[in-house]
Amino acid sequence: MNEVITFRGRSITEEDVAVVRKIITAHPDGSRRFISQEVCRAWDWKQPNGILKDQVCRTLLLLLESKGFIKQPPPKCILPNPLANRKKPVRVAIDQTPVEDTLNNLQPVTMPQVRRTSNEKLFNSLISQFHYLEYTKTVGEHLKYMAFANDRPIACVIWGSAPWHIGVRDRFIGWSVDTRKKNLHLIANNTRFLILPWVKVPHLASHILALSRRVISRDWQKIYNHPIYLVETFVDTEKYKGICYIADNWIYTGKTTGRGKHERSNKQTRSKKAVYVYPLQKNFREKLAGGKPSSSSPPEKQHAG
Repeated sequence: MNEVITFRGRSITEEDVAVVRKIITAHPDGSRRFISQEVCRAWDWKQPNGILKDQVCRTLLLLLESKGFIKQPPPKCILPNPLANRKKPVRVAIDQTPVEDTLNNLQPVTMPQVRRTSNEKLFNSLISQFHYLEYTKTVGEHLKYMAFANDRPIACVIWGSAPWHIGVRDRFIGWSVDTRKKNLHLIANNTRFLILPWVKVPHLASHILALSRRVISRDWQKIYNHPIYLVETFVDTEKYKGICYIADNWIYTGKTTGRGKHERSNKQTRSKKAVYVYPLQKNFREKLAGGKPSSSSPPEKQHAG
């Protein structure tokens, strides 16, 4: 059966499109959400925790409609476009009295997961106000951690789903394309890391990274029903040196190509990022790739200097 498009690594064939058309025809009064859920059931398209990939499927159906392959029923209601009219998180006031001390004197530093808790609004506000990339709504699996010292927030960390293809990371793991498609959800990406600007504590950043990565797999298992075996991050070396990742013994694997995920040319369109990874288990390659490192993989002890 001929492929019509590829979407997030899934090959969408003429047979798949026929299934979608059949579902739409059978439910002319169904909502778009209902249609996408029925498509997910027909394809057995689920997240690792068993939940239907409804949001992803709705995006796919819009893409298929834009290319003329299907005609969806009209939307039941017209909602504001969150991308065109994205609102910033509500600004939350916070004590900005300087925190300048040693790490030992600051202890204990706690690191609770705050997504879907009463602290999430504060978390989003801090990222929006003080992170250079600002706040963007995270799509897919993700967790948010806020570090506290003496009941005061001092840092924020977001872990999200890993990007689909990063050459230096994939060579480091040594997995095939098919295995990557199957196991990519077992990697988490550190998408945001913020030490609040009035906090000046030597070695705090690497300490917070360590606290966060030690609990992420356990917390991911609780919420998404699967563990995390490797964490990764990208450092914009035009702005930062990645010192805290180096201090926490993350492994430098190389740089990105500087091309976006939708870029079709081989030309660099953005700054190249340094790619760091941290295996959470010694047998991470066995868990991710089902084998040993490939000959092109850098040694695990090779760190950036």
